[in-house]
Amino acid sequence: MGANILIVEDEARLARFLELELDHEGYAVTRAADGREGLEAALSGPFDLILLDVMLPGLNGLEVLRRLRNEKDTPVLLLTARDAVMDKVSGLDMGANDYITKPFSIEELLARIRAALRTGAPNIRRTAVLRCGALTLDPARHTAAYGDAPLTLTYKEFLLLQTLLENRDIVQTRDMLLEKVWGYDYAGETNVVDVYIRYLRQKLDDAFGVKLIHTVRGVGYVLKGDEP
Repeated sequence: MGANILIVEDEARLARFLELELDHEGYAVTRAADGREGLEAALSGPFDLILLDVMLPGLNGLEVLRRLRNEKDTPVLLLTARDAVMDKVSGLDMGANDYITKPFSIEELLARIRAALRTGAPNIRRTAVLRCGALTLDPARHTAAYGDAPLTLTYKEFLLLQTLLENRDIVQTRDMLLEKVWGYDYAGETNVVDVYIRYLRQKLDDAFGVKLIHTVRGVGYVLKGDEP
C-alpha cells in the first residue's frame, strides 16, 4: 500500500472522485467532510499528506492549517476554487507545501502529490529555546517574544527568524536562506528573502527601536545583538 492520504473536502462528489482515483493509484485514503473533523483526523492520524479544501464548514482550511502547523509538519496541498493571490500567499505562509486551483485535472493533482511526498513537509526544526539579547524563540512551542512582548509571526517569518538565530553572527546568503526556509526546489520570486527580511524588521527592529538584522551588502543577512 502507498502513502496514507487524508482528504478534507465537503463537496461529497469531488471527495468520492478523489478517493477512487487515489485508491486506484495505490494510496490509502481517509476522508473528512468539514474543518473540525479534518483537523481532528489530521492531528490523530499518521498521514503522509493532506489534501485540504480552503472553503470548509466548521473551520475553514486556512484555520485548520494554522492549528495543524502548531503540532505537526505533515505535507499539505491546498484545494481551492478561489484563484485569489492572497489565499495562496496566506496558505503558503502558514506552511502549505503547494496549492491547486479548482477545477484541476487529476493528472496534475497526482503529479503535485508525488512532488509533495518527495519533498516532505516544511520543517520547523525542534531545538532548544533560542536567544539573542531580549529576543527569544521556542521552536517546540512555536512562540517568539521580545522581552515580555509576544511576536506574531507567519510560518515563513518564524522559520526565517529561527534560521537567523541558529546562525547568530554568521552571515547567511540569500541562497542559503532560500534553501533552509523555502526548500531547495523553490521556484518562486527570487526576492522573497528580501521581502520577508523587511517583514521581520518591521515586527522587530522598527517595533522595538533596535537593530538585530543586519544587511551585508552584496552577500546576505546576519542577526547580531540588539543594538539601539
